[in-house]
Parts: sequence; structure tokens; C-alpha cells
Amino acid sequence: MRILFVHQSFPGQYRHILRALAAQGGHQLVGMGIQPLAEPLPEGVNFVRYAPSRGNTTGLHDWVVEVESKVIRGEACAHAAHQLREQGFVPDLICAHPGWGEALYLKDIWPDSPLLTYQEFYYKAHGLDYDFDFELQGVLDWQACARLRMKNANLLLSLQASDWNVTPTEFQRSTFPQSWQRRISCIHDGIDTNLAKPDPQVAPLILSDGRVLSRGEPIVTFVNRRIEPHRGCHSFLRALPELQQLNPQARVVIVGEQQGVSYGRPAPGGSWKTVFLDEIAGRYDPSRVHFTGTLNYADFLHLLKLTSCHVYLTYPFVLSWSLLEAMSSEAPVIGSATSPVQEVIHDGINGLLVDFFSPHQLAEAIADLLNRPDRAAELGRAARATILSHYSLATCVQRQLSLMQLVSARSIG
Repeated sequence: MRILFVHQSFPGQYRHILRALAAQGGHQLVGMGIQPLAEPLPEGVNFVRYAPSRGNTTGLHDWVVEVESKVIRGEACAHAAHQLREQGFVPDLICAHPGWGEALYLKDIWPDSPLLTYQEFYYKAHGLDYDFDFELQGVLDWQACARLRMKNANLLLSLQASDWNVTPTEFQRSTFPQSWQRRISCIHDGIDTNLAKPDPQVAPLILSDGRVLSRGEPIVTFVNRRIEPHRGCHSFLRALPELQQLNPQARVVIVGEQQGVSYGRPAPGGSWKTVFLDEIAGRYDPSRVHFTGTLNYADFLHLLKLTSCHVYLTYPFVLSWSLLEAMSSEAPVIGSATSPVQEVIHDGINGLLVDFFSPHQLAEAIADLLNRPDRAAELGRAARATILSHYSLATCVQRQLSLMQLVSARSIG
């Protein structure tokens, strides 16, 4: 088949699919993206990079700036796609991530090529992440709701243009309007269980501050892309004083960028870490709390093999891969009792669930797992079994490839 993949940071979520198709041979594989390649591509995959020809319009209404940004990106992608068409390339299937606008006009270039889009999340002012945390988000005014509504303009256009859609989790599918859910398959990208796996003989890990972490220590891990409320940084940091009272030997390792946000509003002064550490100042021992910044992937997986307890908290939002990688590594997990986590963690069976807003409940749950290593190990084994059964790379990639065949043959829709 001739397959076009479009992702602003190509290969993005298509990484494993590309490897599988390249290994099969016999396909013409082309990728398009706006960012430079950050990793080598499989042999035979051609990459086309495009760039916007202009920036945003000065003085544009705030509510449509994001829409214009996506139109600009879509236009740039379409220009590059048109050049491909002029060179004779007509895809049998287009796989595109529409989140940044790139896919907006692909059907205008190739109206007869089936389009399979990767849908991540549909925004709602009520009932999901936007009004979840009253302390930090307050009462939403109608203008905030109107601004959020505009974020869905691109998504609705992409849904209308798509022949079919795919999303990683049932929770993510549930965020979309009911009328579109029947046209969205739920298939996860997959977890490499041969990389994210337990290792009873794992070597110590040396952190950037010189601290050496060894298996058998009471290590508690918490991972965010950026340390921010959307991923529960405030509940976790507020739990530290009580956790240290219950287990003074606990070694807390926090992974993630310490400035800025990926989701939600920025912190006063630029760092949510600083905001919440200032709140607990004098009530915890900072010498036993380690902020690593971003770890490379190998060190991140190494850390998951060492941890005694991994904590994952999130608003009702897109589930992080880090949770599933921790589970695959047999890490005992404590998660927030929020919809995306409840899809994969069943309380007391393959992990523990706590109230997102209860630092007390979280501290007690962590301390209990640290004090009961046999129970923690049991939960860890069950967590890995969940990943092997439902989220392994081999299973998920095969399901993705089967869906692509159906869409390209127009056998679904």
C-alpha cells in the first residue's frame, strides 16, 4: 500500500506502526511533519517537512487565534501535500493526527483517499478537566466556556472529513459527541513490554544530584511531563509531610520539567512546584525529595524498575503512557479515582485508587504499600498482567494494522 502519515512531530504515535509496516516490506511509506526529525526512521520511510508561510494576524479576536493557527498549519501541510500529488503520489490511505490543524485540507488534495484520524480528546466546559478542580479553576464564566468551545472547531472539521477515527482509550472516546463515537475505534498505541518490564537484579540508578537509588529502598515515584495540577502535583506535594511522618525513610523521586505547563493555566511565577513546596515549607524534609527534571527514556524505565510505589494522579483528561509503562514494569501503582485511571486500575486488584483531592488518603495509601512489600508485589504482578493482556505492543499494533486495512478497503464506515 501507499500510506501517508501526518503528525506535527512525525512519527509521533505512528512510530510502532511504521516499524511494523517497514518490516513487512512492499509498502510506500511517506511521513509529513512540521518539526525536524528527532529519531531515525525505519529504512524506506520518506519524510517531508513543511513550514508555515506566515504567523498569526495582529489584533485578531482572542477566541479565534488558535483556530487561525491551525488553519495556517493546515495550509502549510496542504501545500506540501499538493507537491506530493503533483509528483504522482496518491495514497491508498492517509493516517493523520488532526490536533494541530495539519489534516484540515488533506481531503481537498486527495478526495478519493480514505482518511483515518487519530482523535485524542474533545473539549467540554463541564464534566471533564475544565471544571474539575474548584480550588484552582474557580467558577467558569461564560467567556471561558465560549473560548473552550472554539477549541473544538478544528476537531469537528476533522471528524467531518474523516472516513474513520481511532483513539487510545474508552475514556477518550467517551468525551466525543455521541453521534461521532460510533465512528471511532478504541485501540491503544501499545506498550513495549520487553522494555518496560520488571528486573529483580536491576542495578542502582545515580540521579543528577548524586543520590544513588537502589532496589529495596522505600522509593516513591511521581512522573509528570511538567509538574502541574492537571497531573495532581498539588495533591502529591501536599501529601509529603504526612507521608514522611508515617515513613521517615521514604525516598521521593519526582520526574518532570519544573517550569511552565502542558495543560491548564500557568502558575504564578511560572512554577507550580514552587507554589506548593512553599505551602509545605518547614513541614517536610527536602533532603529526601529529589526533583530529577526530565529523564531520558532509559533512565525513566530504570527508575520504574526500582520504585516501591508509583503514584499517578490526573484530572479527567488524556491518560499518560507513564502509568501503563509503570504497570508494565510491575510497579505497585496508586492512582486517582478519576475516569481515565479507573479504566485501567481496579482498586485492590491491580493497584490502589484514592481521592484525587485527598493528600491524607494518598499519604496513608503510600505508607501502607511501603510497609507491606508482599501486598505491593502482588499488585505489581497483577498490573503487568493487565498490560500484557490488553496493552502489549504486539497486540495493539496488529489491531491498528487491521483497522488500517479495513479503512483503506472502505470496509468500515
